[in-house]
Amino acid sequence: MTMAKMESGLAEEARAELLAALAGRPLVGVERYSTALRTAYTGPAPFDVLRPALGLGCYSAWEPAMPGRVVAAEERTRVRSVAERHGWLRRVRHDAARHLVKLDRPPVVCTWYANARMHELAGPGGTVAAIDGEVRATIEAKHLFDDLLRAAGVPAVARIRCLHAERLPALSELRRAVGTERVVVQAGGTAGGAAGGAAGGRSTVIVADEGDMGRAVRLLGPYRVAAYVDGWPAAITVLSVPDRSGGGVRVYIDRPAHTSTGVPELGVGELRSAGNDWSRPWPAPAAALLVECAERIAVWAWRRYGVAGLFNLGALLTASERLYLCAIKWRHHESTEVSGVNQLSMGLPPFVLAHLAVMLGGRASWLGDPQEFNHRTLLRSTEPGGPFYAKIRLRRESPVRVAAGRGSGIYQLDHLGRLRWVRRGAHPLDARVDHGEFLLANLPDPDVVCHPGSDIATFEGVTGGGMSPFHGPGSASPFTRRVVEAVQQLFLPYEEPAAGRRAAP
Repeated sequence: MTMAKMESGLAEEARAELLAALAGRPLVGVERYSTALRTAYTGPAPFDVLRPALGLGCYSAWEPAMPGRVVAAEERTRVRSVAERHGWLRRVRHDAARHLVKLDRPPVVCTWYANARMHELAGPGGTVAAIDGEVRATIEAKHLFDDLLRAAGVPAVARIRCLHAERLPALSELRRAVGTERVVVQAGGTAGGAAGGAAGGRSTVIVADEGDMGRAVRLLGPYRVAAYVDGWPAAITVLSVPDRSGGGVRVYIDRPAHTSTGVPELGVGELRSAGNDWSRPWPAPAAALLVECAERIAVWAWRRYGVAGLFNLGALLTASERLYLCAIKWRHHESTEVSGVNQLSMGLPPFVLAHLAVMLGGRASWLGDPQEFNHRTLLRSTEPGGPFYAKIRLRRESPVRVAAGRGSGIYQLDHLGRLRWVRRGAHPLDARVDHGEFLLANLPDPDVVCHPGSDIATFEGVTGGGMSPFHGPGSASPFTRRVVEAVQQLFLPYEEPAAGRRAAP
């Protein structure tokens, strides 16, 4: 994958516009990964303006990805688990408050979306640079998704046949209504999901028989019931920026990614996201349709709710190269950080600089003409090569701890398939993937106890196309399987210390 050199004047313009929007206020990051912005402030084109003064998260940081200061839940609990992954914010709240009051000015909080908890963290005079939580919940509501698509003028060819129900009728009736033997039932909540394929979330059930129907009825309605589409889940990152001269928005669209889910090799079960791959080429008509749909939705959201900034659109790409939209996440999302490499490859700053400026009412004039940008996106979408990431979760059935290794950084596999440390790193571009290198991010410290299902690493890099991480939506490539197996071998069983005895460090 070739990388275009960024013009120094363009980088300085983007930096200056974000600094003007921040107006001297310290940046505070609040996300599960305390280094969530690292691909913008590390790597070959770093923007130090995006290195948070304080990072709040579930997992610890490492050099050179370290924010100014980090408050991570695992530093307090020395535990990684599914429960910690979903409830980490309450663990750091009090420690965070002590550090926040020490800041010389009220902060700007960068997070997924704004809610009462985020406003409480920001404190008096603080700013939450994110979409309003209630608006986000309305836009993302699954039972309203098809109404959204019609209101935005999304072509019918990209919409999945579905129905809405306050209560679920019999499976036979659902099958007749949507025209497929398998149906996808989604609750009206806002957890992640997709209508069909292998994608989904905690409020999505793929129903093939009466046993699955029993799980579906336990979801809280209202419901969206869609035809099952056998396709490869996909995602695209979109940035809309208010047009000060015309009163509308300018829409910039990133290269679409193939999303892999339900990958046993990664320790990720059915309906759980495993990662995104931007290196696999797309069929031009499907990519063009996805870009058109994203533009229409961005314009609709601005006219309907006055919202702009980053959002993600989910889709399904079938074997016959048909495209169907299936989900929307209107928020700054974790995959956005790695997708920023696509902008760097075009010689542009990452979208997140513009997103923060927009959230703060500032300017992002460095982006240039959106039609030209999106045309380049379409051209690059049909070519091989790009970034990827894959989340690795613990496959074992009992707790473990790291027994060896040097923490997050650049690694290779030796001739026996074991991890070999190469050098420090924090950016996908730091690793020469086509020469066997890769970035392992977010590894735990040796004294952190990892429980079944917990996140133990993120596998990242940029490939010219020959080392794609996934062979299908539910299948890792041989290279990825070897890396995952080597990571799992870093861990040894952990035995709880006897009562009254202190655990070994």
